[in-house]
Amino acid sequence: MQLHWHRQDIRGTDNRALAAAAEAADDGVLALFVFDDAVLTHAGAPRLAYLLEALAELRAWYRDRGGELLVRHGDPAAVIANVASELSVDRVVWNKDYSGVARDRDTAVRQALNDADIARDSFHDAICHEPGSITTNDGDPYSVFTYFGRKWHDREKDDPYPAPTADDLVDSDAFAVDAGEIPTLDDLGFDEPEADLPDAGMAAARDRLDAFCDDGIYRYDSDRDYPTRESTSRLSADLTHGTIGIRTVYWASEDAKADATDEQREEIEEFQSQLAWRAFYTHVLWFNPEVVNENYKEYENPIQWDDDPEHLQAWKDGETGYPIVDAGMRQLRAEGYMHNRVRMIVASFLTKDLLIDWREGYHWFRKKLVDHNTANNNGGWQWAASTGTDSQPYFRIFNPMTQGERYDPDAEYIAKYVPELEGVDPEIIHGWHEASLTQRRNAAPAYPDPIVDHSERREDALAMFEAARGEAD
Repeated sequence: MQLHWHRQDIRGTDNRALAAAAEAADDGVLALFVFDDAVLTHAGAPRLAYLLEALAELRAWYRDRGGELLVRHGDPAAVIANVASELSVDRVVWNKDYSGVARDRDTAVRQALNDADIARDSFHDAICHEPGSITTNDGDPYSVFTYFGRKWHDREKDDPYPAPTADDLVDSDAFAVDAGEIPTLDDLGFDEPEADLPDAGMAAARDRLDAFCDDGIYRYDSDRDYPTRESTSRLSADLTHGTIGIRTVYWASEDAKADATDEQREEIEEFQSQLAWRAFYTHVLWFNPEVVNENYKEYENPIQWDDDPEHLQAWKDGETGYPIVDAGMRQLRAEGYMHNRVRMIVASFLTKDLLIDWREGYHWFRKKLVDHNTANNNGGWQWAASTGTDSQPYFRIFNPMTQGERYDPDAEYIAKYVPELEGVDPEIIHGWHEASLTQRRNAAPAYPDPIVDHSERREDALAMFEAARGEAD
């Protein structure tokens, strides 16, 4: 019997380790998921709620085929070794995770299985090309995306891996083992999320992919920066939790090229570049696990971030007086999601206007995002803060007003998430920082004044980074 340990691959389709287990098993595959307290410590309620729904669907998927998904709670090293020994498992397989916490956990599981004399194998699955497979000519990992991206596009991609059939799975009636209950959020010590989350699971992920490939993918590059144009895939949570396989997504985008014009093919290739960015940040994390808590880029002197709890809380609450920033932060609370362009705007605002350490933003996003992925969340925050690999230069500072005017000209996105500004003239909204106190109170008496002056803070940010670079007078 083969035992497949599910982690960030909550699916039965296009699952590399599961397919390998099915191919090798003489007497079937059994699936297992373990709730690990060391991982739950880093979880947020939106992400966990999404996971629980996806697990329920996965268990139903197995049971529809006569198989079973065991659910346990505890130290994975002890749990997996015990289950494998109790059921006389021949081999345990899983797909690799790339964070430091996951790698420590996997090392302990390998050791426990080795001590129990049980074979085990792990597979690269979450990205198309495993860390170390795309390097410079000297064999070093890339720190610049452009060159990495070119090689990523040129590399041949695997086809989606076949799903196990009913004949590949262990008959759930053939052994007397308690499958275990899928816990509730309350069981795990979490409150219900305030966010209204998307449907989770393989079927919902496939629906999102199909809808995107029918429409949005053909205008992805042109429209992706505009939060009201609905041209993004909304697959980020599915890729984070593994409710859809990366190869499935890639080849669906290739299929979309079949009847596309030359212009549409360019739009599709820009979407594929976003898949490459996900891989790039995963490679960065694999070779530099310390970036979760440390700057990737070294400065001569420490960056003197501002410790201002009131400003930080205003940012979290969407009460900064900068409409596009507040709309993004309120979307995050309401949906566990934020449009990517707006993520860049709010990250720049926290680090370059409020001068607050990027780690504060990273941890808030980790808590609130349903699609939090360590590599991509960290990579995005360090990019915005000018501390990461291939990040924006420290002197490139987003102007939140012009960003709002450019990407939400009619203030539709802003009005949707900031109801105090509903019905207010977009010119007033985008000029909120310049409006007089009387104009603000007349237009939207309940909406706050700007908590900082962008022009002044821009100069402060430049001085902060110049001091870190050793360039201050």
